Parts: sequence; C-alpha cells; structure tokens
Amino acid sequence: MRLPPPALPVEAALPELEEALAGPGAAVLVAPPGAGKTTRVPLALLDAAWLGDGGILVLEPRRLAARAAARRMASTLGEGVGERVGYRVRMESRVGPRTRIEVVTEGILTRRLVQDPALDGVGLVVFDEVHERSLHADLGLALTLQSRALLRPDLRVLAMSATLDGAAVAAVLGEDAPVVRSEGRLFSVETRWLARPEERRTDAAVAAAVRRALAEEPTGDVLAFLPGAPEIRRCAALLEGALPEGVYVAPLYGDLALEDQDRALVPAGPGRRKVVLATSIAETSLTVEGVRVVVDAGLARRPRFDAPSGLTKLETVPASQAAAEQRRGRAGRTQPGVCYRLWTAAEHAHRAPFDTPEILHADLAPLALDLAAWGAAPDELRWLDPPPPAAFAGARDLLHALGALDAAGALTQHGRAMATLPLHPRLAHMALRARPLGLAALAADVAALAAGRDPFRPDARGLPPDPDLRLRLDALAGRTPPGAGADRHALDALRREAADLRRQMGVRPGDTDRRAPAATDDAALLLALAYPDRIAGRTRPGRFRLRNGRGATVPDGSPLADAPFLAVGPLGGTHGAGGDARVYLAAPLTAEEIERHFGDDIETREEVAWDDGTGRVVARRTRTLDALVLWEKGLPAPDPAQITAALLDAVRRRGLETLPWSKGARALQQRVLFLRHHLGEAWPDLSDAALLEALDSWLGPYLAGARGLADLARLDLPALLLDAVPGPRRAELDRLAPTHLDVPSGSRLPLDYSDPEAPALAVRLQEVFGLEATPRLAGGRVPVVMHLLSPAQRPVQITRDLAGFWRSSYFDVRKDLRGRYPKHHWPENPLEATPTARAKRRGE
Repeated sequence: MRLPPPALPVEAALPELEEALAGPGAAVLVAPPGAGKTTRVPLALLDAAWLGDGGILVLEPRRLAARAAARRMASTLGEGVGERVGYRVRMESRVGPRTRIEVVTEGILTRRLVQDPALDGVGLVVFDEVHERSLHADLGLALTLQSRALLRPDLRVLAMSATLDGAAVAAVLGEDAPVVRSEGRLFSVETRWLARPEERRTDAAVAAAVRRALAEEPTGDVLAFLPGAPEIRRCAALLEGALPEGVYVAPLYGDLALEDQDRALVPAGPGRRKVVLATSIAETSLTVEGVRVVVDAGLARRPRFDAPSGLTKLETVPASQAAAEQRRGRAGRTQPGVCYRLWTAAEHAHRAPFDTPEILHADLAPLALDLAAWGAAPDELRWLDPPPPAAFAGARDLLHALGALDAAGALTQHGRAMATLPLHPRLAHMALRARPLGLAALAADVAALAAGRDPFRPDARGLPPDPDLRLRLDALAGRTPPGAGADRHALDALRREAADLRRQMGVRPGDTDRRAPAATDDAALLLALAYPDRIAGRTRPGRFRLRNGRGATVPDGSPLADAPFLAVGPLGGTHGAGGDARVYLAAPLTAEEIERHFGDDIETREEVAWDDGTGRVVARRTRTLDALVLWEKGLPAPDPAQITAALLDAVRRRGLETLPWSKGARALQQRVLFLRHHLGEAWPDLSDAALLEALDSWLGPYLAGARGLADLARLDLPALLLDAVPGPRRAELDRLAPTHLDVPSGSRLPLDYSDPEAPALAVRLQEVFGLEATPRLAGGRVPVVMHLLSPAQRPVQITRDLAGFWRSSYFDVRKDLRGRYPKHHWPENPLEATPTARAKRRGE
C-alpha cells in the first residue's frame, strides 16, 4: 500500500520490519514517540505477501486510543471507520464485511482468543505499547504465542513500543525474533525542570505551570498530565477565568463522554489555543492535535491489589522514566516542542526506569478464569513475567468458591458463562445469579458501583463517605437531590457503564426488575452473591466480623452501624487499633436471606468453649456461616468433661499466670525443681513448660464444678503442686529442701531456691556468730550461698565457704563494719561470740 504524506520516521524501518515478519514471523519494533508506529505500521503491512487475505488485529491498551487509532488509519485511507479499518472495544463495535484492520482493547482480544484459539482469518496480531505491561496485554501475548505454537504457525506477531527492553521481549517471542529500531523523533523537545513546592497541591502546581507555559510559549496547544479525574476537575476550576482570551480547557480521561473526549483531540481552530488536562490515557498511542507544549505533574495512578482485603486500589505514584519520556514525546509531533516537568533532574534520575508489570501486583482472578477457559496452566505458557504462584493460587481458590471451577480445577458450565461477561469474576457470578432472581437490571447498577469510582467524596474534614450502597443506587437513579454530595461526572460515567452492562446481559431498555423503583433492599443480596466471603455480622455498633474471620468497620453515624448483618463489597485499609478493614460499600442483609441463599454453607454446632469476653466457659448451640455466628442458644446441661477440657484449653492459651500463683506456690515449685536438678528424675518436673504440657493430669482432676476465672482463683495451688510430687518424695521434701533454716541467733529464715544451682540464705552477720561451717542441702550435696548482711540489711559478703570467711575475709569486713556501726559488737573471734538478732547490744 502506498502511504500518503506526511512521511513519518517509522516508514524508514518498514522494509526491514516486513522482511522480519516474512521470515521468523515474530518481531519487536522499538520506535520513539511520534514515529508513527501505531497508525502507519498496520496500514503498511496490509499489502505484505505473507498476509494474503488475512486481517490484522491491533491491540491498544485503552478504549480512547483504540477509537482514535482506528479513525486516524481510516482517514489516511480516505474512508470512514468500519470499512477497511474498524475497532472493537468494550460494549462498542465499528467493523464491517470489508474490515481488515481491527483495533481492539485488551479484554476483547483475550475473549476472542478463548472463543477462537486459532484466530481464523487473522494473519497478524500487533501488540502496541507493550511497555505498559498491563495484565490483559501480558495474558493476550501469552495466549497468542501458544496459539501460534500449537495451532497457527503462520500467524505473525509484532510487539511495538517507544520505551522497552526489546531484547527481553524478543526472547519471549522466539529465539529468532529480530528487534527492528526506528531512530529519531519528528521534532526536538526541550525539557524544563520546575521543582514543585511540597505544600502546593498537584492541581494548583499544574495550573500555575500551565499559565507559565502559555506566557512563555506563544504558540501551540498545551497538554498537561495529572494523575486522575478529580485533579483534572480541580485544575480546570483553577484555570477558569485565569486564561488569556481565546484559550479554553478540554479535559481528557476515560470516563468522559465520547463527544467530550473528541473535543480534546481535535485542533483548536484558527486564533484559538486549547489546554488539554489529561490522565495517562494521553501518554501513548493517542495523538492530541496541535500540541507542542507538555506540562507533566510526574504522577500516575496505578492499580495495586491487596490480597487480604481483596481490593484493587488506585495508588498515586511517581511516573517511571519510560512513562515520562512517552509524555514528553507528545510535544514533538508536528513541530519543536517544550516539556515542563514538575520535578528536578536529580529526582528524575532516581525514578524507576519502567513501570512495574501489573501481573506482579494485580488481582489475578480474571486471569485465572481466562486461563481456565483457555485450558492451560501458567507454566504451559511463555510470559514476559509469569503470574506469582501464591497470588494465582489465591485467585483459583476464589473461583472455586464462586462455582467457576469444579473439585478437579476444571471450568464448570457456570464458569464458562462467567468468562463471557466483561466483568470481574465476582461480579460476573453475581450477574448470572441475578437473572433467575429477576434482578438483572439491578445487578448491572450494583456491578457498575462495585467496579467503578465512588460518586461520593470525603467530606470537608477528609472523613470517608457513608458506604451505604442504597445511597448510591438512589443517586444513580436520580432520586438524590442535586448537590447532595454525589459527583455528577462520576454518576454520568457510572450510568453509561451500567447501561453497557445491561445490554451485555441481555436486558432490554423497557425491562424492569421485579422490585419497586424505590426499593433497593435486593441490592444487598446481589452484593452478597458477588462477595460471599464478606457477609458480616455485627459485634458491636459500627463493628462487624466478616464470614472469613476478618474485622470490618463502618463510620459512626451510618445507618449501617446498627444492622445485624451486612453484605460487604470493596474493603479498604486497616482502621482503628484493632486493624479492622474499612468498609467502602455495603448494604443491610437479613438472616432469612443468608439462610435462603447460603444455607448449604451453614453449619449447626454444639460447642463448649472458653469465652474471653466473660471469662467463663460457655455452652451453646450455634448456627454459623464459617466465622460468622448467625444465632446461638445456651445448652442447658453441657457435658462436665467438655467444660473441664475447655477450661484446660483456656489455661494453655492464656498461660499459667491464669492460675492463682502465690509466693508459697512459686517457692514449692522452685524447691522441687532444685531437687530434680541435683538428685535426678525421681523428682517431678514442675517447670512452667512441663506443667502446661501435663495440665490434664495435675490440674484437670481439681476442676470439677469450675466454669470460669473466679473458680480458678479459688484453687489451692500449693496443695495441687504438692499432690504432683510422688508420696515417697513428698516425705523427704522438707528434709532435703527445707523452706527455712534455723540460725545460731534463734531466727528461722527463708531459703531462696530461685536459682537451682545456688540456693541462698540472706542473714545478718551477727546472727551466725559461732556457726563454723556452711549449711548444706539435698542430703549434704549442695552448700547454701550465704548472703551475709550488715545491721542495715546491706550485703557485706557472699560466700559458700563460711569457715574460710571466718579465717580470712571476716577481719577486713570487721574493720569496715566497726567504722560504720561503732555501737555494735564486732568480736575478734566470731566463733566464740554470742550470736544476736538484735540491732544493738542490750543497754545501748
């Protein structure tokens, strides 16, 4: 095909590219932004001999880019969309019998492959903007490569991008896949670094940069990149009334109506300039006519899947170097341009080179369903990055719970029907279950709300909106008064999404559900069908326990706070000291609905168990849905053995400190352990670990009639421990390890056995005058460690050899004590002196 002017840089690489595809059949094209690869390459390859009468599928990551690329190629041919060039995106198709180039979005390609693995009639599949590494694109490439290997060796595959590691992609395509490069962009782009003040919000910083760009650059339109639609709307409001005459603002993001998107893409017209405020939707593939100035906030919104909450959240992160380069390239399409970056060159050097592949942190349930429909395990495919095994296993567990997979892991009939719907498996399951219930139209509304952006915003204090699903359904249906807190733009986008879903589900425009127009109670059931693991029961106002055992909270003051049961949808991060998840969407559910629709999973159990809340053993009959208690009743005559077992389990879990330990009990324990240490296993092991291990034998017999902590507090623990000592040993205990020792002064002093190697006696020095040798324990085997004290009870000597102390060290100690305590008697011969327990000599 002869391509009309203007010539684009990529055309120089077309002969090499066509030759590469004619030979190995797979290739990588690396071409800078503005080279023309998206719209020139497919047209150029239409006349390739190896293509014959086959068609070309071009994969674009976004609907807006797919429509725009198809329009541009059709215009190049002097035709309308739907003739030789068409597109097929979610809920919309513009193709005809003559169509040979079909631009599709990622989900469309995956479903087409599942339905037609051989891709009959297709000669070339082009993966545009491979560097974005979306989950669907990675899956589509893996499935296409397997189709080529097993069914269609004649199928050509081309991967294209402006910024990627071409060699790495070529290695996945095949050992002989060449990398073709198109060098040079159309026009140069000057980069100007503008460090954004930390205190300035993104929208305000971009608005200021736009005004500066308009003042410094007198010609050309401005394309400004912001992370999301809320920032775009705030930035537009800041620019309103602050722009020069003839300059207008045109937002550009995915949820906009088509006519509003087109307004941003077409040229501004003579004597006018436009400022396009866009998300990363304008980063690649899409040509915004007339742009020669780019203002880049340097931020992007990327999905991150949190497995515990099951929620994919959009996080605002710094754009990678590759993404920033793509954005910069938008300014050099038709003439030299300028790019204002709201960060520094030093900061840029520390940014990630590329975006993290979505497959490494995404919810893999959709991928797992598509692979099950395809009939392959992950390790049978060639991936740029394989799905993480743990995340993939979790995704398959969810599919089992939804009935999409059977016990052997094969796709069920229900799962096959789920795979045909353009919805997350949870929501596809809900939509299919809604049909026989007569709730298909309502299911479309619930699916749009669960998958889309919340139309309600945090309040002025930053507090999250009420998560009640009924409020959103009322707003969606127009029953909420204007200005009641719902975002009009978000509602419009949700209404379009719900309408598309109804068409996909076969709901005709005149069809209505069996519910009354204002009744939204059935929505809770639908939400529970989509998220059966998150059915929740109230534990206290505003606090709930989910079926999966996790805690969740709703804001104080919400009508949901006092509902006995909730159907809970998306969850957020932890909230509060208990680490409970924050509920983003929920509706009150009745016990009757739970019984009716989830009865097969409900169990009735009789249990005798410890209750931490009451500090007692409770006996009850419960009806439970996994961790969720639906109701409970007390058992009038529980088995005493079960009560004892529950008490013992409580002590094991809470630890021995649950029991009434006294000083005497600990002293007895230590004495027995002392004798075991020195005399061997004839003496029982009464250590804490051993006591916990043997609770049934030494504690269990004494728990008859006990039910709670108060009963345990009345136990005579020293007697129980003594009973654990065998009878013959018990008689020797006081002789071998006495509790006290009699000293020469007549005092009876306690022994300390806390260190089994060194039983100790603390005694004033004057009380052991006349005691020649160290007392010994355990039948004379172990000397007592004597802690000899001053009259003020302060240690003056520690010794195991009292006789040696009298002979040597005593005289140094005597000299010191005579100086400090002159009124006391410090004899020269302590062995002949009279011991005394008195602080001073009589008469002093």
